[in-house]
Amino acid sequence: MNPTLDNDTADAIVEGQHRDIFSVLGPHSVADSQSDKTCVVRSFQPHAHTAVLVDSNGVKSPMSKTHDKGLFEVTLKDFPESYHLELTQGEHSWDIVDAYCMDSPIGEMDRHLFNEGTHEWLYKTLGSHLMEWQSVRGTHFAVWAPNASRVSVVGNFNEWDGRRHVMRAHPGSGVWDIFIPGVDNGTLYKFEISDSTGNLLPLKHDPYAPYFEQPPGNASIVFDSKFIWSDDDYQSRKKGLDMRSQPISIYEVHAGSWQLNLHGNSLTYVELAKTLIPYVLENGFTHIELMPITEHPFEGSWGYQPIGLFAPTSRFGSPDDFRHFVDACHAADIGVIMDWVPAHFPTDEHGLGQFDGTHLYEHADPRQGMHQDWQTLIYNFGRREVSNYLLSNALYWIREFHLDGLRVDAVASMLYLDYSREQGQWIPNRHGGRENLEAIDFLKRMNILVHAEGGITMAEESTSFPGVSHPTYNNGLGFTFKWNMGWMHDTLDYMSKDAAYRKYHHNNLTFGMIYAFSENFTLPFSHDEVVYGKGSMINKMPGDDWQKFANLRALYAMMFSYPGKKLNFMGGEIGQYSEWQHDGSIQWHLLEEAKHQGLQLLVRDLNTLYKEHPALHETDCEAAGFEWIDCDDVEQSVVSFYRYSSDRARHCITVCNFTPVIRNSYVIGVNEIGNYREILNSDDERYGGSGQGNHASNGANLTANSTGAHSRPASLALTLPPLGVLILEWTGNPTEA
Repeated sequence: MNPTLDNDTADAIVEGQHRDIFSVLGPHSVADSQSDKTCVVRSFQPHAHTAVLVDSNGVKSPMSKTHDKGLFEVTLKDFPESYHLELTQGEHSWDIVDAYCMDSPIGEMDRHLFNEGTHEWLYKTLGSHLMEWQSVRGTHFAVWAPNASRVSVVGNFNEWDGRRHVMRAHPGSGVWDIFIPGVDNGTLYKFEISDSTGNLLPLKHDPYAPYFEQPPGNASIVFDSKFIWSDDDYQSRKKGLDMRSQPISIYEVHAGSWQLNLHGNSLTYVELAKTLIPYVLENGFTHIELMPITEHPFEGSWGYQPIGLFAPTSRFGSPDDFRHFVDACHAADIGVIMDWVPAHFPTDEHGLGQFDGTHLYEHADPRQGMHQDWQTLIYNFGRREVSNYLLSNALYWIREFHLDGLRVDAVASMLYLDYSREQGQWIPNRHGGRENLEAIDFLKRMNILVHAEGGITMAEESTSFPGVSHPTYNNGLGFTFKWNMGWMHDTLDYMSKDAAYRKYHHNNLTFGMIYAFSENFTLPFSHDEVVYGKGSMINKMPGDDWQKFANLRALYAMMFSYPGKKLNFMGGEIGQYSEWQHDGSIQWHLLEEAKHQGLQLLVRDLNTLYKEHPALHETDCEAAGFEWIDCDDVEQSVVSFYRYSSDRARHCITVCNFTPVIRNSYVIGVNEIGNYREILNSDDERYGGSGQGNHASNGANLTANSTGAHSRPASLALTLPPLGVLILEWTGNPTEA
């Protein structure tokens, strides 16, 4: 039989250079037929010696080998409803369903929404998806590469031969896809892409892959989740809550170094569920915030250079193992927040950089597309398809992994075109300004979408950009919360000073209240404060060992009574001496010593008090919930303030003494005469303190009299412990005799 293809076309197929492979392979009408044959079926099988087409009725039609490199074809009288191929190579034989007889699962609406940049479920269209399609089980692959001349799926199933499964191009959308029968769960794959001139690029990972090989491998993996969630009650309880008035105390964790097993290896997601969750629950935190667990090639980036935004890192288990961890957190009533990194991505050649031979995801001009500090690539937020990629990713983590929220990394670097750049190293926006207008629009949309799914968002934003946590309808960026970096820096700077010199830096304690309610703030003592020579939390504190612990206890007690949600990085709660090491572990052996146990107990009690006392959390973001009693006692380095519940029915008083001097009969003004009690004293002996304070004995209470002070109608005389913080509560009027 004479082949129906000319030699040039046949050569292009077998050499992997044909640009419209679905127009020639599979079943097609016979043009200008002079016989009763109406259909020709072609298949490229380079390892087969013979090929036979078997139709749905079992009728076998031997195929002719029309090219010595493995191109087969057969002409038929009728189009087969379905068929498979029987292939042989020597004594070996096998059956396949032809990928080129399968239609595309991608519909016109998918393409339209993607090009419009509004496809919220894009992760269900692009990427790899195990499915049954046209009564055949296999995997659908789809990828965006608009400037490619050819895209193929390669893997063990085709011996990584890019000629075998060339994908279908969808004109006008830049999307390529193919359904490959028989490709099952756990299959490794990559994309082989030729640029517009036909040059072969390094193999690329799937930007939407849900699973990856463990490093140093970097292949994408087909993964079909079988997980069944059991957190309906948790989801019902949190639905509709205004998280600004809820207690949020976050334990920030680097999953790989929280604890090591007996072999010195990181714990898996399943092991973390068994160990980390009980620890967080016992110590009273409300949320776990995971440093980025999206797949990343470089361990030393701590996850902040992600290359697989849709995949929890395989270092600790499968995607369903991570789902199990989140589900177990919710069973313990613990929320889960993940660090999310949409600001930049690494330059690894198998990643997004020059994905189809062009600057597809990143800006072409390095003044816009390259981070000066990190030598990473910056997303082109103004490109609809790129923005859609990131927006669908944010929704993916909330929907598919039931995360409670996203902490967005490096927001300041997204907001400003001149971030960390000198004059001439950046390009102004269309109005001549320094704001990245496309990134701002992206962040607004992201926050709207995540909030609509019931998630919260937190911005790591270190500048005075206005309205970061204001609603988008009020021209804000729409984040739920913003990290209060100013408070953190000022407070740590103050606490690092010797007590004798703190009076000269008193403004560091009080200045933050000027802007404390300009945003919905979170108070962060994060991983960034305990690396790169900054010292651990305990070693930031001045003085001898006793003073270090007293100072840190005082710092935490003030933090938990100060307006704002709370975040503490792992290890800080036990007074770890060493800086954090991503390839190590928390120094758990320190808990054999009483002073470390005492600090941990204080943090536990602070968490309990913060959650149980409405005045300490309901008005974290409301100016009406805070009043200074006295912020001007510079000489004695003492501050005192009120916190109120939202209805002002409950309140508490915090008094902080940041010198090692015991202050007897220290007078503060209060609102009511009557009895008061200490509900927390950071100098309590149980915490490792000296036991100074205002102890109730035999049921006796502190009693305020009617002598006014600090412009209030009553006053209270207190014993202030050295380097100590008191939290007091009014218990009512004295009992009449």
